[in-house]
Amino acid sequence: MIRFIIVALFVVLFLILSIPMLIAEWIIGKFNMNLRNRSSLAIVNWAFRCVRFLCGTKVIVLGKENVPKDSAVLYVGNHRSFFDIVLTYPLVARPTGYVAKKEIKKIPLLYHWMKLVNCLFLDRDNIREGLKTILAGVEKAKSGISICIFPEGTRNRVPDTFLPFHEGSFKIAEKADVPIIPMTINNSAAIFEDHFPKVKKATVVIEYGAPIRIADLPREERKQIGAKVQGIMEETYFRNKELYRTFTH
Repeated sequence: MIRFIIVALFVVLFLILSIPMLIAEWIIGKFNMNLRNRSSLAIVNWAFRCVRFLCGTKVIVLGKENVPKDSAVLYVGNHRSFFDIVLTYPLVARPTGYVAKKEIKKIPLLYHWMKLVNCLFLDRDNIREGLKTILAGVEKAKSGISICIFPEGTRNRVPDTFLPFHEGSFKIAEKADVPIIPMTINNSAAIFEDHFPKVKKATVVIEYGAPIRIADLPREERKQIGAKVQGIMEETYFRNKELYRTFTH
């Protein structure tokens, strides 16, 4: 419980004390958007690395060589923990926006930082607004900003399972013609969700799969791209669960 209090205190203090930086980043963006994207990315990555350190989390990263460094990508991840974003964001190779639920807009300062780092907010109950969010993601990807989405649509609370991937989640990759990078996360719920409200030390395995370009796939596979990517990630998940059982138990 002490670790949870320390982490929560750090997050609250960061959000409050970073208000001057938020203002500075907003001003920088008025004159040089690329500089703002890079500087905001660096600040948020530092904060997330601090949270990871305070949680006592070790991260094993596999397949980083699969992520292109010269173009935007669509990261597609499985989602079991609030910490999935905290652990994966410091690993991105370029400015990257995450697709989050619209309810986060209600959290002051956190929402403003997320907006600065190109995050998008999805209304899962409004099809028209959801389409607008996806189209905004397409435009960001076309401009060179990577996007990360969790196509299960919500945080999965059942261990060692995957919710069906929403096919619409992959429209960003199709319309912007950027590669899909499967991002398979093992054991992130061991940090917090498996023993709520305690935060405990854990080892998390994150593997980036080979890039997939929808345009290169046969027509039938394009129609079922969600199922295809889910199959790849399920195979990766259970392989790593077995390979790294010693570290994650």
